[in-house]
Amino acid sequence: MYAEVKYICAMMIFGTVGIFVKNISLSAGEIALFRALIGTGAILIYQFLWGRNISFRQIKSDLPWLLASGIAMGVNWIFLFEAYHYTSISLATLCYYFAPVIVMMICPILFKEKLGLKQSICFIMATVGLVLIIGVSLGEAKNHFLGILFGLGAAIFYATVVLLNKYIKKVMGVERTLLQFVAAIFVLLPYVCFSNGIHVRTLDGWGIFNLIFLGVIHTGFTYCLYLSSIKMLTGQKIALMSYIDSIFAIIISSFLLNETMSFLQIIGGGLILGFTLLSEIDVSSLIRLDKYIRGSKKL
Repeated sequence: MYAEVKYICAMMIFGTVGIFVKNISLSAGEIALFRALIGTGAILIYQFLWGRNISFRQIKSDLPWLLASGIAMGVNWIFLFEAYHYTSISLATLCYYFAPVIVMMICPILFKEKLGLKQSICFIMATVGLVLIIGVSLGEAKNHFLGILFGLGAAIFYATVVLLNKYIKKVMGVERTLLQFVAAIFVLLPYVCFSNGIHVRTLDGWGIFNLIFLGVIHTGFTYCLYLSSIKMLTGQKIALMSYIDSIFAIIISSFLLNETMSFLQIIGGGLILGFTLLSEIDVSSLIRLDKYIRGSKKL
């Protein structure tokens, strides 16, 4: 039960990322850079307090994949934060959650995993949902549509992170995340310096607070909370509870920012979340569990 509580808390905190990003008046690249820098510092402090050392012997064989996944993570953050700037948190989040669908379709090609009828139907229906969201947005402001494209780009790079992590065999947990953050910094720093430059000094007190909170809480603390909890949870539970993130993000943005979605966008979002969730659920296991519960009630 303790692991479930930790995982749910992590998902709810992740769901508030967009709220804080919208209060930081910096470029998406600079926000991503300082998120990685502050998050790295927070995790290093965590490692030090718990007396944990990084085993560099294990890193060598996984280093290319760690670097590649770290780069993809940095680019993923840039696209996601751009999406928050251009469109609503709700629509950016829904497009971002197309990532599991991308992973589901690529895994059979890269890892020879079986793609069944259920997964194929889920992919088609989730794609229909994405088309509904994009189609409605075409009739709205240009920036709004651009934000949705950034959200979809973030989904592609998040899927890339997930796929690259499948090749990492020896470095696990907090150490893996820390090294990916460091790799992201090496990419984000030159990108920011040669594009818009560093303007963090222009932030007021409220902006600095949001940036520090994003780095320490959303990145350092919550990643440690997330990684320490998934070790004790089944894949089914992780899949089911991961949707707390997106649902909480949509709910909180509607209350705090008064964001609204059209009827077709709500239908599209429901298709993406619903069929992505369905693709990750072992229906036969749920049927067996239901039969077991019904049988127990009769005793």
